[in-house]
Amino acid sequence: MISIKTFVEGPVDANNYLVIDNKSNEAVLIDCSSAREEFINEVKSTGCKLKYILLTHGHFDHILGINKFKELFNTEIYVSKDDINQMNYAPQMLAMFTGKASADVQIPNTNAVYDGDEFKIGDTKIKAISTPGHTKGGMCYLIDKKLFSGDTLFQRSVGRCDLLDGDLDAIIKSVKEKLFILPDDTEVYTGHGGKTTIGFEKKYNEILNL
Repeated sequence: MISIKTFVEGPVDANNYLVIDNKSNEAVLIDCSSAREEFINEVKSTGCKLKYILLTHGHFDHILGINKFKELFNTEIYVSKDDINQMNYAPQMLAMFTGKASADVQIPNTNAVYDGDEFKIGDTKIKAISTPGHTKGGMCYLIDKKLFSGDTLFQRSVGRCDLLDGDLDAIIKSVKEKLFILPDDTEVYTGHGGKTTIGFEKKYNEILNL
């Protein structure tokens, strides 16, 4: 069994998910949008062993806390190698979106994650699913029947594709060929906004039904 804690963090309210294997108390943090003291303390208060930070993609609003979290929790960070360019561009994108100084954006060493890679927290398996489109290196993570979709799939929408390396045709292909083959009752934990299910999106996502 797993527990999921949701933290809405960062300058554009991205969802960060702390997934804890209840038996081993090992955990993974999916995306890491800030290093707010309150966020850090809430993660610490669970008493979990944070084993991995898995990034869905390299946009600034999903990675701003990784340097501090790596320092405090001594955890490994994984991102698609195709999104290293996105991470390097994060300071400029932060300034573009928020007008704030970007000097505090620091990118620590990361590990590469590839399509089909598997991770474990306790006995719980985590499968990486490559879903390019929002960015070249977009990655979703499947845990049991729960999909952490980052900015690939939203409720009745998909991630925007007008930023660096975005590709609308690619994201539609990713969703239809990689995600819509999952069972309809698979819960989708999105990068922004509320949860949905694969079955709901198959039926009601107008962008994907054009």
